[in-house]
Amino acid sequence: MVNQLLFLYCAVVIIGTGLVAVRSRNPVYSVLAVMVLFFHIAGLYLLLNAEFLAAVQIIVYAGAILVLYLFVLFLVSLRQEVKIERFIASHRVSALVSVCLGVCLLAIIPTFKLGAKGQYPVERIEQLTHTKAMGLELYSNFILPFEIAALILLIAVIGGLVLARNEKEVKE
Repeated sequence: MVNQLLFLYCAVVIIGTGLVAVRSRNPVYSVLAVMVLFFHIAGLYLLLNAEFLAAVQIIVYAGAILVLYLFVLFLVSLRQEVKIERFIASHRVSALVSVCLGVCLLAIIPTFKLGAKGQYPVERIEQLTHTKAMGLELYSNFILPFEIAALILLIAVIGGLVLARNEKEVKE
C-alpha cells in the first residue's frame, strides 16, 4: 500500500513538473521543473529496487544534463527569445495537440503486451546484485548498441563545442 502511494505521488509530480517544464515561459523555471522531474524518476527507480539506475539518474541527468541546459541558457539571449511572437501565440494549438496525443496514448495503452522475460530471474539478480547483472547483460549482449550510443554522444559533444566557438576564435 505504501509503495502504491509513493508511486502515485511520484507519477503525479512527474506529470505535473513535465507540464510546467513545457508550458513555462521562463526557461529557468523549466529547467528547475525538469530537475524535480529527474529526482522523482529516480524515486520510481528506487521503488523498483534499481538503486544503480536511481544513482545514475541523479548523477547523469540531474547533474550533468541540467548543467548543460543551464549552460545553453546562459549562451542564449533570453530577453529576445521570449519576445518572439511564434512562441507566444501558439498556446491553443499546443493544447489541442497535447490533448490529441493524450487521447492517442490512452487508445494505445490497452494494446500493450509485455515482452519476453529476460534470462535473469529475481533470485539470480539478488545473488549477483543489480549492478553486476546489468553490467553482464550490457557488456555481453548489447555491446554494439552501447558503443554506438557512446559514439553518437561523442559526436554531439564535438558538435556542441564547434557551435559554441566564437567567430573571432576561428579567424585568428
